[in-house]
Amino acid sequence: MGLRFSRRIRLFPGVRVNLSKSGASVSLGRRGAWVTIGSRGTRTTVGLPGTGISYTKTLSPQPTAQPAEPDTEAESRAHPALGWLVMLAVVAGVVALARACTGQ
Repeated sequence: MGLRFSRRIRLFPGVRVNLSKSGASVSLGRRGAWVTIGSRGTRTTVGLPGTGISYTKTLSPQPTAQPAEPDTEAESRAHPALGWLVMLAVVAGVVALARACTGQ
């Protein structure tokens, strides 16, 4: 609760600097798909423009003082590229849906 401050500055198409009370971040992308790098880690956001529907995933959370150990063997075997592959599939689906809706 309390006072909020936020300012988004477009440097050029596809690049924005986001300023807020908690810090600054940089966003790269285009309408419907963004990667944001800031003090709280790296996040990807994919959405359907004009609908208010979006999905955000944190790729690399803010570093902690002590690295956490995996709780299960399955977590320790997970490949880091799996998240990127899922993200790529979601982006491809959103682009295909957008093209289908616009008739291109």
